[in-house]
Amino acid sequence: MAETKGNSSSGTNELFLNAAIGFLSVLLLVLVAALFTRIVYPRIFNERAELQSELISEIIQIEVLNGCGISGIANSYTGLLRKNGFDVVETGNFETFDLQETLIISRSGVMDNAYRVANALGVSEQNVIRESSPDFYLDVSVIIGHDFEKLNTD
Repeated sequence: MAETKGNSSSGTNELFLNAAIGFLSVLLLVLVAALFTRIVYPRIFNERAELQSELISEIIQIEVLNGCGISGIANSYTGLLRKNGFDVVETGNFETFDLQETLIISRSGVMDNAYRVANALGVSEQNVIRESSPDFYLDVSVIIGHDFEKLNTD
């Protein structure tokens, strides 16, 4: 009877060992397949299309940031800009709340888009600047300053 106990214990150990080897084999196959697909199909990096591409729509993508500290000001101008046909993709707070005048920043480098947004809000062209970067996937940033009462609300 003592022999049977030893055999069942070693049988259980072999079963766990075989299960562990099987699991690790499947894991190895998955990792090798992932490596193979990464080599064959490299990662695609998002890049802004060329300016003259026919695939770019006429819609200007905007972010609206609160630079004056008045609660909800970015959301209220988001609605206004959307009503005027602009695509507001992000709202939030600017890094500080001490901005005296509203700024329009061209992120894509196309100043005509920034000027269209400035005209819609009634912002002076002196407050339109270019700060293009390939890291931004939007066209224009609007930073609402303490002069928000002078901006267009229609």
